[in-house]
Amino acid sequence: MANIPKSCNELKLNWIRDNYESELAEAARKNRTTQDLLERLLAGESEARQARSTERRLRSAHLPGVHTLDTFDWSWPKKMNADHIRHVAGLSFLSSQKNVVFIGTVGLGKTHLASAIGRIACLRRHHVLFESAASIINTLIEAQTRGNFRSVFRRYTRPHLLIIDELGYLPVDRIGGELLFQVFGERYEKASTIITTNRAYNEWAPTFANDAALTSAVLDRVTHHCETVIIEGDSYRQKARLDMNETM
Repeated sequence: MANIPKSCNELKLNWIRDNYESELAEAARKNRTTQDLLERLLAGESEARQARSTERRLRSAHLPGVHTLDTFDWSWPKKMNADHIRHVAGLSFLSSQKNVVFIGTVGLGKTHLASAIGRIACLRRHHVLFESAASIINTLIEAQTRGNFRSVFRRYTRPHLLIIDELGYLPVDRIGGELLFQVFGERYEKASTIITTNRAYNEWAPTFANDAALTSAVLDRVTHHCETVIIEGDSYRQKARLDMNETM
C-alpha cells in the first residue's frame, strides 16, 4: 500500500492517489469485483483529467467573465434571429472552418454571445482565444519591435476558434489593418473566427484606413464562409436605466 501513492505520483494518476483508499473500502463493503473497482478508478481519473483540461482551456481563452446563453436577455433586442444564434452555438461552423460575424450597435450583447459560444467550445475541448481587435494589433506591433513577430503571430493562428471583439470601434491605420489582414488570411479555410462589430460590411473601410483594396481583401476572407448575425435594438445600458426608473 505504501508504494501506491509513489507509483501514482510517478504516473501522474492524481485522482487515483487521492481516492484509492476510499474506493477500496467501498469496494469491500459492497462486494465489488476487481474489474468494477478498476473501472471506477480509471473513470474517476479520466473525469478528473478532463475537468482539469477544461479549466486550463477556459483560463487560456481569456473570456471576459462567465457568459452563457442562459444568462442572455433574449427579449431585449428588437430584431434578432435567436434560432440562428442557437444553431451557431451548436458549433457546426467549426468543423467547416466558417466564420461568424455579430453585427450590431453598442450594448446589444454581441460580446456576451461571442463569449458564451467560446465557453461552449472550450467545454467541447476546442482551443479558444478571446481578444479585442485593438489588443491584437498592439500586441503584433510590439512583437515586430521586439523581433519575435512569428512566435506571437502563431498565438492568433493556432486556436480552433479566435474571437475578435470590437472590430470597428476604433479606426485602424494601414499598419494595423495589414496585421489584421494577415491574421484573417492565415486562418482562412483553416480555422474559424468570431467577430463582433458595430459596423455593417459596407462600413468597414474606415476600420482599414479607408483602403478599398485592403478592405475588399479582408471582407473576401471573412465573408466567403461565414454566418452573419445581425442584432438591432437599444443598448442594454438604456434598459438598465429604464429598469432603475421603474423601481424609483
